[in-house]
Amino acid sequence: MVAFGVSRKRRYPSDLTTAQWRHIAGLLPPPRPGGRPEKHSRRAIVDAILYVVRTGCSWRQLPADFPPWQTVYWYFVRWEQEKVTPRILDHLREQVRISQGRNPQPSAGIIDSQSVKAADTVGTDSRGYDAGKKINGRKRFIVTDTLGMILVVMVCAASVQDRDGAKTTLLSLYLATPVRFVLADGGFAGQLVDWAARILRTTLHIVRKPAGQKGFVLIPRRWPVERTFAWLTAHRRLARDYERDPATSEAMIRWAAINTMTRRLTRGQPATRRQRRTYHQQPTS
Repeated sequence: MVAFGVSRKRRYPSDLTTAQWRHIAGLLPPPRPGGRPEKHSRRAIVDAILYVVRTGCSWRQLPADFPPWQTVYWYFVRWEQEKVTPRILDHLREQVRISQGRNPQPSAGIIDSQSVKAADTVGTDSRGYDAGKKINGRKRFIVTDTLGMILVVMVCAASVQDRDGAKTTLLSLYLATPVRFVLADGGFAGQLVDWAARILRTTLHIVRKPAGQKGFVLIPRRWPVERTFAWLTAHRRLARDYERDPATSEAMIRWAAINTMTRRLTRGQPATRRQRRTYHQQPTS
């Protein structure tokens, strides 16, 4: 039987370091009793999932030195069904907040949406056209804390209006966290503010652009969520939406956030890097 946390030599930049793996290892469910011994280590499975998220390759194109892609995908689906990744996300966010001298549980959040193009693998039943952004694809709604750590995520067709998609997102936030104060931009203004206060007892505070603003101006109170979207799209699997099921898209976003937070928690610790190759020029005759 392969050990649960067996050490694995780092081969790719997306692989976890030993310090990063320690933050995740204890949060994964133990092997099922009475089943066959696991052939592959959990660390290799997690590294394979992060490789897909980071590089954007398909499951079938996983390098041969990872476990078989069918095995990796089976764990990916099983852990989503068992709500493992949300639990990992919550734990890592608490650790990041503690490391920053914050209360483990946030008291305020920031909501925003992002429309992304959809690949041919996305069916017409779960995609749409965002007339404002002129994008045919899907829309991602996220709520972060004031550090930019994701609290909840929801993916739907890009044709869904911000005010409509925000209702589902805010309801998920209400059920999953104690956050009852949320910052939002002008796209969420209007009846949604009254709905959130009446139904969810949540204050939706609209942060508007400065009067007379032309071009891009940084708004400090909203910058964390914009930065989080930049972190997410640095993972090539999220540069556009490739997933047939919106729930799988949400899982990919959670794994990208897990990758970001483990690296943030181990920032300042020495990283294992591959040695740079040196080539010696052959003498010319």
